[in-house]
This record gives sequence, structure tokens and C-alpha cells, in this order.
Amino acid sequence: MDYQEAGVDVAAGRSFVEKIRQDVQSTQRPEVLGQLGGFAGCFQLPSGYREPVLVSGTDGVGTKLKIAHSVNQHHTVGIDLVAMCVNDILTTGAEPLFFLDYIATGKLEPEQLAEVVTGIAEGCRQSGCALLGGETAEMPGFYGAGEYDLAGFCVGVVEKADRLDGSQVQVGDVAIALPSNGIHSNGFSLVRKIIATQGYDWYDCPAGLGGASLLDTVLAPTQIYVTAIRTALAAGLAIHGMAHITGGGLPENLPRCLNPGQSIRVDRTAWTVPPVFQWLTQAGDVSEAAMFDTFNMGVGYGVIVPASEVDGAIAHFTAQGMAAIAIGEVIPGDGSLAWAA
Repeated sequence: MDYQEAGVDVAAGRSFVEKIRQDVQSTQRPEVLGQLGGFAGCFQLPSGYREPVLVSGTDGVGTKLKIAHSVNQHHTVGIDLVAMCVNDILTTGAEPLFFLDYIATGKLEPEQLAEVVTGIAEGCRQSGCALLGGETAEMPGFYGAGEYDLAGFCVGVVEKADRLDGSQVQVGDVAIALPSNGIHSNGFSLVRKIIATQGYDWYDCPAGLGGASLLDTVLAPTQIYVTAIRTALAAGLAIHGMAHITGGGLPENLPRCLNPGQSIRVDRTAWTVPPVFQWLTQAGDVSEAAMFDTFNMGVGYGVIVPASEVDGAIAHFTAQGMAAIAIGEVIPGDGSLAWAA
């Protein structure tokens, strides 16, 4: 017997590395030292920082992967993987520097996983960070045919004096919502249950989605906010806090950027909930409270600014192609989100 008979194809692994080489190289930054294929990735800190603080984050894509597996479409989940990580570290004001991925599968299929890495590279290019390295684990018998799992790891840097940690937020500051472009990468266990129990097919085009298929709607990749936020900071916009709206929705995530003794009051009529969430509410008979506790409901990212900066902030984000809107205000409280009456 040999390793291939046990289910691990070393030759397929080498083929996979060659397939992704060009994608990886397309993400390189000047600070990257060395080439693809080493035991470790090396990255030199950018110049110009007096007291650089490294910021790290890790995340995955969740059960959204089950949909990609079932329809054999894998490009967008790679973008999701990067977005979930870079949007998190961005909340500190950090510049994303480099990204690493971990891909685990039962049987390495080079074409399939190269498509995943193409998406990861695209997410890195959108974020301005280098795809510094990764690991592909072939584990026969652990995953079903055609299945894989993903994890991502991102490192960024921020000047110590500029790091956002909640201490800058003041009562009276205003929350500005940056729109999501769909479900992003949270709540897919509920999405999949609604589709399965109501007898829908991923290729169906329900009237509530304006002609779009369920597949195109739910696999839309997570919005990356790096350019919009980094340009705002570079322009001197006074941002006091930021929140990435992921699992737990607005109620759980928006208060995470506040000081102790503060809450935030949000007017849920300030923006129109996108059609996909309205459709899920109706198709699954899901309560409004459960929807807001599960999904982003159209708000993918929150930015806290002084009241005097609201107009300038909205103008900046609008110029970046994001329909920003003021949705709430920081108030004295216990760290919770309160809905405006």
C-alpha cells in the first residue's frame, strides 16, 4: 500500500499549488519577503509607524459552504472568507497586511479548490492585503465527497495612538450604517432550513426577489469595507468606533464598540430592509425579533462619529458608492441596543 491508496494524493497537492500560484502572486505587497512554497510566510512591517500595533482576526464562512458544495460554485465563498476577517480587524482602525487560509477536504480536487483560492485572492486584492500562505489538508473519510471547510486568518497594523477601542465614543455620537449587499456569511443554517422545509430549489426565482434566483441572492459575497473606511480615516474623518454586523445582528454587534455605561438607540425605520430579508421573513414565518437577532438586515457595518461629522461622513461614503445613512445615537445605558419608539 501507499499514501495514494490510503486516500491522499500528493501529486494532486502539487498540481493544486501550481494552479493557485498566479492568484497568490497577484496579491503581493512590497513588504512580502520570499515566494510561495516556503514553510512560513515572511512580512516586513510597513514603514512610517511610530508605535505599530499588530491586530489579528480569524473566521470562517459557516454553513454557506453547504450551498456552494451542493451547486458546485466555489468562487464567492473565498471572497466571503477574506471579508469576514478583514472587516473584523478593520473595526480597530487597522490596515490589513496579510492573510492566510486553511482548507480542509476529504479528497483534494485541484480545480474545485483553485476556484476557492481565486475568490480568496480577489478578496485580498479588494482589501489591499497579501495572501501570504496557507494550508490544504487532505483528510480521507473526514469530509463527504466534494466537501471542504475553510478558515481564514488576517493580520493588520494600526498606530497605537489611533487604535479604536471604544474609549473615543461619547454620548451624543451618531451611528451611521453602511449597507450590506445581502445575507453576507451569517444565518445560513436558518436560510437552508427555510429553503428545505418550504420546498424551494436554489434555482427558483421567487417574486419577492425581483427576478433574481435564490442561488445568486444567497451566494452574493460579503461586502468588504476596507477601501471605504481606510480612505475615510486618511481624509481625517473623526471616527470614534466601528462595528462589523455579523452573527447576532445589530443588537449584538453594534454595542460592542461602545464605552462602559453607554448604549445605543437605533431607529429601525431609518432604512429599508432589503428584499431578501423580507422574503425570508415571510417564507419562513420568522418573527422580526428573530430576524434582527440572526441577520444583518441590510446593515453590514456601523460607524460611530460625532454629530458634527455626520454630513461629512455620509458624503464621503456616498462618494465611495455606499448609501450611508444615520440610524441611531449613543445614549447613557448598560451596553445594550435600544430600539427607538
